[in-house]
Amino acid sequence: MKPNMRWLWTIVGAVACCVLAAVVFHLVRAGPRGSVLPADSSGTVTPDGPSDALETIAEWEKPHGRWHIDDWREIPFDEQMSLTHEQETEIERLRSIGYLSGSQPVPLLSGVTVYDRPRTQGGLNLYTTGDAPGAVLMDMEGRVLHKWAYSYMSAWKQSSRPKLRASAKGSGFWRRAYLFENGDVLAVFDGLAIIKVDKDSRLIWANLGGFHHDFDVTDDGTIYVLTREAHIVPRYNPDHAILEDYIAVLNSDGEELRRVSILEALENSEYAWVLELAGESGDIFHTNTVEVLDGRLSDEIPAFQKGFVLVTIRELDLVAVVDMEKESTVWALAGGWGAPHQATILENGRMMIFDNRGNEGASRVIEFDVVAGMAVWVYEGRNPADFRSGECGSSMRLPNGNTLITETDRGKAFEVTPDGTTVWKYVNPAQTGEEREYIASLFEVIRLPADFPIDWARWR
Repeated sequence: MKPNMRWLWTIVGAVACCVLAAVVFHLVRAGPRGSVLPADSSGTVTPDGPSDALETIAEWEKPHGRWHIDDWREIPFDEQMSLTHEQETEIERLRSIGYLSGSQPVPLLSGVTVYDRPRTQGGLNLYTTGDAPGAVLMDMEGRVLHKWAYSYMSAWKQSSRPKLRASAKGSGFWRRAYLFENGDVLAVFDGLAIIKVDKDSRLIWANLGGFHHDFDVTDDGTIYVLTREAHIVPRYNPDHAILEDYIAVLNSDGEELRRVSILEALENSEYAWVLELAGESGDIFHTNTVEVLDGRLSDEIPAFQKGFVLVTIRELDLVAVVDMEKESTVWALAGGWGAPHQATILENGRMMIFDNRGNEGASRVIEFDVVAGMAVWVYEGRNPADFRSGECGSSMRLPNGNTLITETDRGKAFEVTPDGTTVWKYVNPAQTGEEREYIASLFEVIRLPADFPIDWARWR
């Protein structure tokens, strides 16, 4: 071989080795697609806060998120149980409760797989997904119009830096998101924080107060959000910690104004008996939904006054109304559903509930007449195996009478007519694994009006 050719092949070989090394590094670091928390502008994550945080940085840089495989199951809590050292360990474990479970085989198709345009409710779709800390806005055909992304680590580095919890699961995704007309977004890191970012994903504010699951925003910008505290409540259990849920009220700048304990609201009411159904310790409530009532039912049921708060409590199979001023539960209903999520009052005055496990372990959506005390509409699929989301899920009644359902654990959302016909379906394209056996959770798809202002959207 000629000398100049040897040099050429040497250079080509060196370049190939560098490219291969970069690819391997990327694959090792990336894990499930989109799940790595981004580094700062320098490309590193190097906290200069409390020294004990250094020990957990490596854990926070591992792949995070919520993915699903063949059989859904709840990962057991850490085995460090039961102020002694054992009690402190239990409290830390409860603070770190999150979701990490499996579901069903991944569908062959993804994106919008069904679209019967004449029978759907037109509009825009906002969703959050388990593969990344962010949100996506898309049209009815699945075309992405805008994206937001902001990691918990980025919020943590700009805060007073509370202790990082390596076992917390909520850092890898936004559990819920709310879109303002100017492109700003509110989002919850489950069990960790609530943040507000602008249309360009720049942080406006963050409150790292352990907020989780859900929030509601009133017309004046006040935020009602769920939070919790892992601690020992001697009157409830003097030896073991519980995870006590609260309804917190924040102003539009994210500053906490007050909070109401759901435990105390039940104790201070005629519904205190439901506490007999709660566990002795641990996650005794798992409250997952909060909605500020507008008063449309108050003429028929005084407990549903404007400003009272509707909550859904999974571990008690309970839907309840809390008077925030008296800090008391004024209405509650249990039974008829299992491990429910997202009770909401519809325009017609009825209540809709995502019943996760009440259909022989499978899921269904129930429209419930609160005044008559009976179900008036149920969606449960053609058979129980068709519709199953054991851990999360949401449902939304649309203006045309259809219902938009998010089957979180299977990573899909679909719109059904009153007779149960599917007229629109979206399957999360965030899938990974050698045979695409993992699909990311689809936490909630929200249908926005077709005329919702999006002049700020990146790809409109």
